[in-house]
Amino acid sequence: MKKLMTLGMIGILLYACTSNTNNDQQNTRSFPEEKSATSDPSAYDPTRGEGKFDAVEVGDKLDVALAKEGKTISDLKCASCHKYTDERLVGPGWAGVSEKHKPEWIMNFITNPDPMIDKDPELQAQLELCLVRMPNQNLSDEEARSILEFMRQNDGVQ
Repeated sequence: MKKLMTLGMIGILLYACTSNTNNDQQNTRSFPEEKSATSDPSAYDPTRGEGKFDAVEVGDKLDVALAKEGKTISDLKCASCHKYTDERLVGPGWAGVSEKHKPEWIMNFITNPDPMIDKDPELQAQLELCLVRMPNQNLSDEEARSILEFMRQNDGVQ
């Protein structure tokens, strides 16, 4: 009896997941794209990214307290998709990120991922590998700065 119920549930799930394909096409509405100065991909700065951070001062020394806070936030909001090594999980690993990108780029991506994914060729290539867009975690500027400091610590800044 349990096997029959399990098979029935699987059948229902499969049916529910596949039966809406025609309805999805019929219910799709097209909206005009919003045009703005930042929607032009040629205006995108790949060294800074897109967002409110133009310059982020990090200093030569690590802020240990900030890095510790960043690790706590990262463990909660980021570690389910990112490893702190160079190994990919759902998203790419974090090893070397703070050496590869400027602090402004990292802060803008952490707080504003969607527009950057839409315009940054490197992020688009990464999306093709990972197949999942980074969700906006709605982090505050302070939380994002803490995560940046943890990334720097992860990359060996002392």
